Amino acid sequence: MTGEKFALFIDGANLYATAKSLGFDIDYKKLLKEFQSRGYLLRAFYYTAIIEDQEYSSIRPLIDWLDYNGYAVVTKATKEFVDQTGRRKVKGNMDIELAVDAMETASNVDHIVLFSGDGDFTRLVEAVQRKGVRVTVVSTVTTQPPMVADELRRQADVFVDLMSLQSKIGRDPSERPMRTRDPADAGHGPGHGSHTPQFLQRGPAPQRAGAADEDFED
Repeated sequence: MTGEKFALFIDGANLYATAKSLGFDIDYKKLLKEFQSRGYLLRAFYYTAIIEDQEYSSIRPLIDWLDYNGYAVVTKATKEFVDQTGRRKVKGNMDIELAVDAMETASNVDHIVLFSGDGDFTRLVEAVQRKGVRVTVVSTVTTQPPMVADELRRQADVFVDLMSLQSKIGRDPSERPMRTRDPADAGHGPGHGSHTPQFLQRGPAPQRAGAADEDFED
């Protein structure tokens, strides 16, 4: 990647779930610095959905911090509802937004790094490759089941297991997660705090790597 012009595309909810499944939190300050050292980083996109009609979203401090610290943040309001079986669901995802931006950016970069294991992005990767752009997919196969779809992993030019990046972009376990709503807290912001999207939470219950009883709908 050295010497190449590239862009990062981060599927926020997917990366959060993947890192949690591996037992660590992402330090977004370290992540940006790590990839800036690898070549010419044109832009780092971060995508996340926010449930509308909430007075306060737990992900807002992270979004604000990222927006002021080198990331291009793309959000979309979604609605939360309960289906007939009582399962909590969030309607909407960020796949289209990420795909459109990646296709537009492809003409200006040599390499795209996609932080997601979502198999829905397989066709996007293929389309970007047809434009002569190399694609690296970052996810993990060390969990059971793997967090990356097999078809996405096979389509990528390079697959990087997130576990191999833990020492470079993981938050130091000795640092306490940020509890305040002030994104400037401790001079680091939520890049050093725990990123727990509201739609992956269930009130006071312990945090989980995934959301087994919550569904996303297009």
